[in-house]
Amino acid sequence: MPSAKIVGTGSYVPARVLTNADLEKLVDTSDEWIVTRTGISQRHVASDEEATSDLAYHAARGALAAAGLDPADLDMILVATATPDMFFPSTACIVQDRLGARRAGALDISAACSGFIYGAGVANGLIRAGTARTVLLVGAETLTKVVNWQDRNTCVLFGDGAGAVVLRSVEEERGILSVHLYSDGSKGPLLMLPGGGSRHPMSQAVLDSGMTKIQMNSGNEVFKLAVRAMEDAALTALKQNGFDVGDVDFIITHQANMRIISALGQRLGLPDRKVVANLQRVGNTSAASIPLALDEAVRDGRVQPGHLVLLCAFGGGLTWASALIRW
Repeated sequence: MPSAKIVGTGSYVPARVLTNADLEKLVDTSDEWIVTRTGISQRHVASDEEATSDLAYHAARGALAAAGLDPADLDMILVATATPDMFFPSTACIVQDRLGARRAGALDISAACSGFIYGAGVANGLIRAGTARTVLLVGAETLTKVVNWQDRNTCVLFGDGAGAVVLRSVEEERGILSVHLYSDGSKGPLLMLPGGGSRHPMSQAVLDSGMTKIQMNSGNEVFKLAVRAMEDAALTALKQNGFDVGDVDFIITHQANMRIISALGQRLGLPDRKVVANLQRVGNTSAASIPLALDEAVRDGRVQPGHLVLLCAFGGGLTWASALIRW
């Protein structure tokens, strides 16, 4: 059975930077308050003209260039996002058209901040089954377009960006070793964007109620659930493949909050040098956060061939996931 190997990575963030000092002018907050509670110093914000597909396209081009491949080589395009351009066509179809990937199928994946790993599971399955040979997987978000800028507990968290990988079928002991996906819909109300769908169709009343903006109803509970769930998922991935925590070269988690990232590393017993974090500069970019951090770690030379890389995520749904990769 073939393996699904990542052969190229790419990323993109909008040009506009919103610092904590900028936020002090918008809402009752301070740089110290934000850094102490989240670890974030700045985030990137898409312009009015930029949609999620625009960010995804640029990240995809970078990943294809790194892989040395052409859009015509793609069999499938997967875009993980909670902020699609529109309900339909899918953001993946928009990216497919812009890339000129005429042979590729296209599909959006909605699993919030766990979306990239969910997408990795889909890509891995397609490649292992022989349905696809080359898959483009993108995590892309424009969360600042759905943030309530009057809610200081959430507006300081989110940023916009996109990260992408190209996965290819290979006959070698490299690539994705396993993917583990979980959910608990009963806790969905903890983190949600309820308005605009069929439950609460768009109307003036829905707009006035704030239901078209991100709502986080218990940050402390989300924190506790995230750390525990990602720890369990990480240990499951290692156990299934016969590894211990000490075998891990790098862990890349969803970049939600520095306290969550640090707590997970400590619970697993991983030193800081093995924990990849770029949250300080980009904020919480949901499905884009893991591929953004992964691309950075690949391009600066930290992640090398043969390294064991552990991915973990937690997000709205609630969803959580892990993946183990032999680079």
